[in-house]
Formats: sequence, structure tokens, C-alpha cells
Amino acid sequence: MKNFFKVKTLEQVLGLVDDFSPPGTETVPVSDCCRRILAQRVTAGEDIPGFRRSTMDGYAVAAGSTYGASEANPAWLTMAGTIAMGDVPEFVLEPGQAAKISTGGMLPRGADAVAMVEHAEMVGSDALEVYKSVAPMQHVVEKGEDFAKGQEILEPGTMIRPQEAGLAAALGYSRLNVYKRPRIGILSTGDEVVPVNETPAPGQIRDINTHTLAGLVREAGAEPVLYGIVKDNEKALFAAVERGIVETDMLLISGGSSVGARDFTLDVFSALDRTELLVHGISISPGKPTILASSKGKPVWGLPGHVVSAMVVFRIAVLPFLKRIQGCGDVMESTMRIPAVLTRNIASAQGRRDFVRVRLLKQDKRTLAEPVLGKSGLIRTMVHADGLLEINDNLEGVEKDTPVDIIPM
Repeated sequence: MKNFFKVKTLEQVLGLVDDFSPPGTETVPVSDCCRRILAQRVTAGEDIPGFRRSTMDGYAVAAGSTYGASEANPAWLTMAGTIAMGDVPEFVLEPGQAAKISTGGMLPRGADAVAMVEHAEMVGSDALEVYKSVAPMQHVVEKGEDFAKGQEILEPGTMIRPQEAGLAAALGYSRLNVYKRPRIGILSTGDEVVPVNETPAPGQIRDINTHTLAGLVREAGAEPVLYGIVKDNEKALFAAVERGIVETDMLLISGGSSVGARDFTLDVFSALDRTELLVHGISISPGKPTILASSKGKPVWGLPGHVVSAMVVFRIAVLPFLKRIQGCGDVMESTMRIPAVLTRNIASAQGRRDFVRVRLLKQDKRTLAEPVLGKSGLIRTMVHADGLLEINDNLEGVEKDTPVDIIPM
């Protein structure tokens, strides 16, 4: 199985996304749905709002009764009543009449606008002067103006934000069917890796990758499952990977994916039941020695041991697969990029796609992208970076002062 570095392009790797599926669905209270992915279609069973309502405190009027009104020549209206919040007015507003109303109140029949309280003044107990004319439907929301009955509003695959949760509540959905939150196993490997609460001996390092990857997984809306550190022992790695595949929906193994004495990951994959190696090597930098396998229908990743490489690969390659098993409708939808101007020349090698860490700075009215230089083993470069500059594989670099688009981190 050791077909070392039959490198695939990033497009070829991302083309494998549809080989995987979400783990299933569940029904949860709408109050618990934020950052979950909708698994049902949400349709308006009624008009929203269900009645013509005021958006201001003021006076319900027929707009035509206020035409030509000004401070020098106010419109004179007689009061027909007051509409309390939650009341259904039983009277019909005639031309030349007004009714006091609060924000959100239901307009009576015959009213098609609201004169703001700031632009009107009571004269005695039953008359009103309006100092500014209003147009039909001014300061009013029409019945069904937000959403009409029968309208399909949310599609499966939609990320539920607070506004979508509020909309579902407005439509009477107390519970929603959503895709299960994926459990993402995280496993660090290497004799040189020790837990964070230990002092590393010479030649050892603390386990950074478990915690950076767990943060990235949580940030993406999934649940990290930490399996700790496995030493460079094929039998131990096999047992840990086998357990992770059973217990989670995706497994991330950091370290042990490159060619070398510690490269047990391929051997483990070859020994696992119902496992197919899909990728060993991606033509990107950093992150070339990345492995992707399918085991029992679940994606299993062998990520580089260097923390920067692992984080870049997660952001660029792993995240679309995670979005896929979350149930996202469009996993390839590009994140909003930040336009900037490069502050220095950056060299690149043709035939690979480079992702350069950059710091974003403001200068006058421009946003500048300043490369953060350093090797892939230096987490400092990620701490100082605000995003990634993508240099396509057909370029030999990007020149200073070139407009660029930055992928935010």
C-alpha cells in the first residue's frame, strides 16, 4: 500500500468530498439549533406578519387624509379610538379620522399608514393635528410582507444562525430536524510528543496539534474527541485508529504521514478492514505529506506533524469534508476573502499551490498584507497571521503592490 507521494492537486482532493455522507439527523428544540445544519425544508404555514401592523408609535390614518400637511398648514383629523397592543380593532377608520397606535399594533380597516407621534399633536381630547404628510404603507408592514403563506423559506443544508432560529420560531416551529453534530477524533503520534502538563526532555515537544485541531473543530461547529498521544508503535497506532473510526465520524491523525522511519500510518491503513487510501500527498505548501483514506465510509486524515502545516491543511482541505458530513448544502462555497495589497515580493514554485501566512495592516484607506515569514514548525507564524495568501500553482510568485485576496483565519 506504500504508494508514496502520488501527489494530487487540491482540486482532485476536494473532488472526493461527495464520497462521504452525514452521520444522520436528529430533532432538537429550536432554541438549541444555532450553528446546526438544517435537515428539513421550512415552509411558511401562515403569513408573517399575519396582519397589517405599525412599525412606529403614532396614529393610524388613511394616507390621503394627510396629503399637503405641513407645520404651517396641518391636517386636522378626528380621533376614532385607541388601539392597545394585542387588540383587534373592531371599528373602521373613515377618511379624516385617526386612531392612536403603538409599534407592532394592528391597523384598523381603512388605515394604510401611520403618522409618527413626533409629527402630530392632540388638540383637546378628540382631535389631532398632523404636521407632515405620509404616503400609503409608510411606517406599516403589510400582511405577509415578510413571508407569505406556503412560501419555502429555508432549504436543507442551511446553517442555522440566530436569525433563522427566530424565523422558525415565528412560524411556529418549536423543534427542527437537523444533522447530527459530527464527532471528530483527534490523535497525535510520535515518540517525541509529550502531554502539555509535562516538561519536555531534550528532543521532545509538547502536544500542540491536539489542542489547535480541537479548537479548529469546535470553531467549525463539530465536537472534538481527544485520543491523546500514541507513540511510534504500529500495533498501538492500529488499536487507537480502529477505536477512533468506530467512535467518531472523522479521524484526524497528526504526525507519521511522511516518508520515514515513523511512517506507520500507511501500514495501519492497509491493515484496517474496509479501508481505501484515497490521497497520499497534496501539491500544496505547507502540507504536502497529507493522507486521506476512507474507512467504513468515514474520512480518515493523516496530517503533517508540524503545527502550521496541520492547521493550513485543516483550513484548506479538511474543512470542506467536515462541512460535508455536517450536512452543509454547499461545502465548496468560498469563504469571504479580504482584499489587500501585498507589501513585498513573494516567490513560489510552479507546480504547487502555496499558502503564505500574512498579517493584515491598515495604511491610510488601504489594507496591506504583510507576509509572516517562518518555517512550518513555528506556531509563531500562525499567532501573528490574520489570514492566508493563496498563490496558484501556475505562478512563480507575486510581486509587491499586487492586489490580492486573503483567506481569513
